[in-house]
Amino acid sequence: MSEETVPLTAGAGQPKGLLQQMEELMAALNADLSALDADLQGAGSLGRGVGDEKAG
Repeated sequence: MSEETVPLTAGAGQPKGLLQQMEELMAALNADLSALDADLQGAGSLGRGVGDEKAG
C-alpha cells in the first residue's frame, strides 16, 4: 500500500477540520478495503480460497 500525504488546506487555503480529514481518510480506507475484498473474492473463485473444503 502506498503512503500518501493528506493536504491540510482546503480549496481557498483554509485549514481543514479534523472531522473532514477523518472522513477523507475513512473514504480512502473504504476504497482500499473494497479493492482488497474484490481481489480476495476473485482469488477465492479460482479455488484458492480458505474454507472451501466441506466437512463430511
